[in-house]
Amino acid sequence: MSPLEQACIDKGMKMTEQRRVIAQVLSDALDHPDVEAVHRRASVIDSRISIATVYRTVRLFEEADIITRHDFGDGRSRYEQRSEEHHDHIINIRTGEVLEFYNKEIEALQCALADELGLDLVGHRMELFCVPKKSE
Repeated sequence: MSPLEQACIDKGMKMTEQRRVIAQVLSDALDHPDVEAVHRRASVIDSRISIATVYRTVRLFEEADIITRHDFGDGRSRYEQRSEEHHDHIINIRTGEVLEFYNKEIEALQCALADELGLDLVGHRMELFCVPKKSE
């Protein structure tokens, strides 16, 4: 059973075979796929899964707070399994590749900035948009 499927069960969600396949695809994803990519991957496992089913299931998972939707500026919503471990993203705007990172110094700086403003930081999302360096 995939971690995402277990999260669905823990939330009391009925798991149809198609939901199981979509949950597996999202759990296995090393990238941040959009709905079309999820559909392509799910269709390899079960050709009966329609794009409409993927849209409905992704929306259901998002509303249940099991996956997170991202808008990385390319006009497509991209998804990843919700994680208890915080991370930020670097997006290569030429290729669409998304890299995850965590940096203690950046996290400390954000907390210090909020503190200087008399605020408690309760969450944030950092997305860095980059292009490859030119060869020298």
